[in-house]
Amino acid sequence: MAPTPISRWAQSAGVPLLRTDNINQESLPDADVMVVIAFGQKIAPHIASHCRLGSINLHASRLPRLRGAAPINWSIINGDTTTGNSVIRLAQKMDAGAVLAQSELAIDPIETAGELYDRLAKDGPSLTAKVLEELATGTAVETSQDESLATVAPKLNRQSALLDFSRSADELARRIRGLFPWPGCRARLRDADGNELLSLRLARARAIESTSPAPPGQILADGNIRAGQGAIQLLQIQPESRSVMTLDDFRRGHPWPAGAALEPVE
Repeated sequence: MAPTPISRWAQSAGVPLLRTDNINQESLPDADVMVVIAFGQKIAPHIASHCRLGSINLHASRLPRLRGAAPINWSIINGDTTTGNSVIRLAQKMDAGAVLAQSELAIDPIETAGELYDRLAKDGPSLTAKVLEELATGTAVETSQDESLATVAPKLNRQSALLDFSRSADELARRIRGLFPWPGCRARLRDADGNELLSLRLARARAIESTSPAPPGQILADGNIRAGQGAIQLLQIQPESRSVMTLDDFRRGHPWPAGAALEPVE
């Protein structure tokens, strides 16, 4: 197990560091406020209320939209054009606490989840610092979430990345981008005779129009992949045990023949 960046920083800076299997069984020191970011345990009321100014949580969506474990991925999979961070009060119902501040970021049409994660990670600290200052000065404003607008962002697994090429090109392209780099949509390239050529992870794609009669998953004469509706233009792929590269670079040294097909792999 590798230490998190926070763990490494705390150790190098001499800041007390607590590693715990269950924070609800810990005896915590006195503090002004607890800030919770990407923490996988449910925090009990006696821990959430332990600090003088209570507890806040940084969540990577504009709540109440996309409550749950994977809001960044689902914002892309769902085709959202904007997202942001929310700083909320810690609540016993998942991501349902009162909102203290929010930011808003535009999602690029071909952005991957990994890229959006990095941008939201850069945006989060200043938003959190703003709320901490408002809590300290007694100027923080809490706004209850509208439960009628709540949506969920369920936890992802390998099954989530299993592609169905009979779906629309737009849906497939969004899923490819929304699940990269993890768990990553995998596919096996087979030639027209069904022989396996190689395995790939699909990193970046966009939907284009196509009226080809080819079956879903087949590579067309222009190198694009037929979908149930339209076609997928693969922009970046990751061959097995290789770095991410553009499809153009890949095709300079590997077969990508028309009539071959991509077969989804879990």
